[in-house]
Amino acid sequence: MKLKDSQVDLCGAVGFTRDGAMPDLTQDQLFSFACKGCGDCCRGREDIVLSGYDLYQIAKRLNLPPRIVASSFCRSYVGKESLLPVLRLAPRKDAGNNCPFLYQNRCSIHDAKPLACALYPLAQEISAEGRVSYFLQPVNCGGKVFHARVRDYLALYSIDARESEDVTWALTCMKLERRAEQWQASFEPVLLRRLYQKLTDALYCSYELEKPFRAQLEGNLAWFEEQLKRLEQMQIHRSTIKKTDG
Repeated sequence: MKLKDSQVDLCGAVGFTRDGAMPDLTQDQLFSFACKGCGDCCRGREDIVLSGYDLYQIAKRLNLPPRIVASSFCRSYVGKESLLPVLRLAPRKDAGNNCPFLYQNRCSIHDAKPLACALYPLAQEISAEGRVSYFLQPVNCGGKVFHARVRDYLALYSIDARESEDVTWALTCMKLERRAEQWQASFEPVLLRRLYQKLTDALYCSYELEKPFRAQLEGNLAWFEEQLKRLEQMQIHRSTIKKTDG
């Protein structure tokens, strides 16, 4: 089966088609992979997508506002499948097209690295019902062979501790994407750009680092709904004027 394109849009591209050779792993299942520790998986990558929680964690690590982190280290665009705002890490052109946080073959934000990086070589899928599953990605870099139990590997990189935030993010985006096509059809370009600016703020930028992420996300979404109603009224008004002028 292929990863749902919109989930890849918002949770990180994996660059392959999943098939029966990559089944779900149980929590107690053992897996193995080889790693040279060379950092090549951090070079030339254009597919490291950040969730709002990823950005929040990196911002806390750097002690910078999420908006500053996003503008300094990321590129933003509208996802082709999700039609929602997406942030991805922007490779440094002045440093061999490497990840902006790669220094001397090591991750400088190791304790706050994005989920896609922390999981590797595992990958994660979240269903519309909030069910989380993990599977092993194909790894061909060679080197020392490591063996791990899924449960222990997730705990080692604190992935289990953040799972509820990742589920909340995924379900939030799934709900929003069901409405995004209608926004594209309903709003004029100038108002659609405003909508995306406000949604980007709500999903990624409007967070105080000393406060929990999830409660702030809920508050941000409530604020966005108010802004959306205002934009809808503006669109109705503009459409009425055009009909009158016509």
